[in-house]
Amino acid sequence: MKVISAEFVTSAAAGGSDAGVPHDGLPQIALAGRSNVGKSTLINALTRRKVARTSAAPGKTRLANVYRLTVEGGGPGRWNLYLVDMPGYGYARGGADAAKELAAVAESYFASRNAGSGMRDVSTQAELAHSASRAAHPGSHVALLLVDSRHPGLESDIQAHRWLQTFGVEPVVIATKIDKLSRADRVRNLKELKRVFGTAALPVSAERGEGLDELWTRVARMVRGTKERR
Repeated sequence: MKVISAEFVTSAAAGGSDAGVPHDGLPQIALAGRSNVGKSTLINALTRRKVARTSAAPGKTRLANVYRLTVEGGGPGRWNLYLVDMPGYGYARGGADAAKELAAVAESYFASRNAGSGMRDVSTQAELAHSASRAAHPGSHVALLLVDSRHPGLESDIQAHRWLQTFGVEPVVIATKIDKLSRADRVRNLKELKRVFGTAALPVSAERGEGLDELWTRVARMVRGTKERR
């Protein structure tokens, strides 16, 4: 897969369908995950250029940052898509109010294509995970749920997985930082992730490039799927 171009488009806040997320019909791949799990780093690795700002400090991403890509491969001709870097959960500078703000941004994004959707009064990611479901249009959003391979089965990750499902999104689980594990720990932790989420996690290392080709192949398949449903 060859990335022809990658550029930052906008930062979207909470506010339903007018929040700033593009609605031009192109497929969107959202990257969700705990703060500091490596979402921005993975975007840079996938695009092979530094388009997303990264920080060692958790909670850096406060808005949904949208990037437009033109890609060649994975099918005939060139194709376009958006990668959306969602605010991380599990940590928020500023305490409960900031956590509520970040959760609202995430919900606004996933609910934005529902007719008449509005913001629910929520205060934590856990509350979001257990809130009532709204029917999402099939294929409206595709998500990658990034989890730290060193810490499988964290409650916040499980809640995020359930929360995404309330919007009709079945996320692809991505096990990041796999290069930090020994061979034995890798086997054990990937097995635990499969048990927890009911599906095999794709191990990746943004630093070493491991798993990126397979991830691009999956993204291409998902994008073709969303196009076929239009």
